[in-house]
Amino acid sequence: MSVTKVEPVKAPVAPAPVATSADQPVRATRPSARLAQITVPSLPPAVASTAAKASFLPSAPAPVTVSFTPIKKDAKLANNWKSKKVEDLSDAEIIAMPDGEYMNDVQMAYFRRKLVALKQDILNSAGETTEHLREDTVVVPDPADRATIEEEHALELRTRDRERKLLKKIEQSIIRIDAGDYGFCDETGEAIGVGRLLARPTATLSLEAQQRRELKQKMFGD
Repeated sequence: MSVTKVEPVKAPVAPAPVATSADQPVRATRPSARLAQITVPSLPPAVASTAAKASFLPSAPAPVTVSFTPIKKDAKLANNWKSKKVEDLSDAEIIAMPDGEYMNDVQMAYFRRKLVALKQDILNSAGETTEHLREDTVVVPDPADRATIEEEHALELRTRDRERKLLKKIEQSIIRIDAGDYGFCDETGEAIGVGRLLARPTATLSLEAQQRRELKQKMFGD
């Protein structure tokens, strides 16, 4: 009697993944652990629609924040205006005056002198421009030199045109001083401030009102 030897059956071996090329490894089908931890929040349909529309609409201008540093007053100069003449006072002494003396007779006279001096400077500059134009009437043969002279004349005339507009504002400010309305905002009636008037004697708006007007001009045009 013969005995038949039974060999153990081997489990089938899964074929190894075949790479398409030597430089292109086979990608894993399971997501990595890092991607599994990332969750994307879902938005409701209404919110998603609003967000999509907002991405195509022009964004509104951001609100302007005013950072204004108050001018430091020197307490030692606070009472100099009582003993000095108007023509001897300095800007620091005018700033140091008490707030209760805002736009009193001394400050009105001080700013009037400043405006008159600025007006005289503009008139002197206009006279010098006229003299320059008369002196440069000689015809220059070189085209390059002639073009340079004409460009200088054009620049000087543009400067005089800006000063002409400033001259009109200076005259209006002097009228306001004579009427007792100088130093107060045209829109709000609040004090413009000595510091702002020293930097811009022809100012008719407070700093906040001026910034609101400039913001409106940017948004809606002139």
